[in-house]
Amino acid sequence: MVVIIDPVSKKELKESGTGLLDESGKVVYPMHNGAFRLVSDNNYTANFGLEWNTFQKTQIDKYSGNTVSEERFFAQTRWTKDSLEGCTVLEVGSGAGRFSQIILDHTKADLYSVDYSSAVEANYRNNGPHTRLKLFQASIYDLPFKKESFDKVICLGVLQHTPDFKASVKALTEMVKPGGELVIDFYPIRNVFTKVHSKYILRPVLKRLKHDTLMSLIRKNINTLISIYTFNRRIGLGVLNRFVPICDIERTLPAGMSAEQLKEWIILDTFDMFSPQYDDPQRLSTVAAWVKEFGLIDVDAAWVKYHGNLEAATVRARKKL
Repeated sequence: MVVIIDPVSKKELKESGTGLLDESGKVVYPMHNGAFRLVSDNNYTANFGLEWNTFQKTQIDKYSGNTVSEERFFAQTRWTKDSLEGCTVLEVGSGAGRFSQIILDHTKADLYSVDYSSAVEANYRNNGPHTRLKLFQASIYDLPFKKESFDKVICLGVLQHTPDFKASVKALTEMVKPGGELVIDFYPIRNVFTKVHSKYILRPVLKRLKHDTLMSLIRKNINTLISIYTFNRRIGLGVLNRFVPICDIERTLPAGMSAEQLKEWIILDTFDMFSPQYDDPQRLSTVAAWVKEFGLIDVDAAWVKYHGNLEAATVRARKKL
């Protein structure tokens, strides 16, 4: 059983249709648009609230017509659909719910899904209401659950965007039950040239723009940027694309999309490059060492391939019984 607590007082809270209640029956944290709200929308993840409420369906398999999220989830976790039956799963940083959808539609696990931004609203529109889904807008550093409550804990595509990467990993490990598993991924440091890239050159300026201004700027220039990217590839100078302010189309986006879908995904990922307050890539070996430091065993750090040419820096581990 997952015990929900007040992250401030550490006292147990009860669920209701109006929110999370203390022992006197008072609503401590309200329920709004399908999610228990422990924090306000005005925080360092406001860009993700705009991003996922704008691109609500873009990465959701049941709407996109592809299976990239399903392939990625099962490749990274190495879990099977049947093995999750009856399990409690904590998902931290769920965004619009691309992996929430996979867990709910392809397994029989009970899902506790957390995001720090108003993206919880997009997740609820995509996946709720559902008897096996509970949504929380909360901080990774103040999760509203008793420690060691979950059979499985996942955090995909999130950790590099938190203020303290190592502290975020620690917070996740604390949620894993004895015998339970943790799966995380993150932006990697591949080599000394990782930050020799338009993303890191322009971020100090672009992340300071108003989020809607940045979104508009990308939309207005996206056709030109795609043309430059495509031309460089065609003439054999694709290496120059690291200096073009656009996402890496060939290495990060799934194949087989229509031209319209591809353009939408490029806008999404380019906004995702420049808008976050934090972007802190790490080496696989570093993150694996942290997971071991926090007491997990059977640590496996590897590049996981999925959907053809895509890959993710992934760390899997288990908490000993």
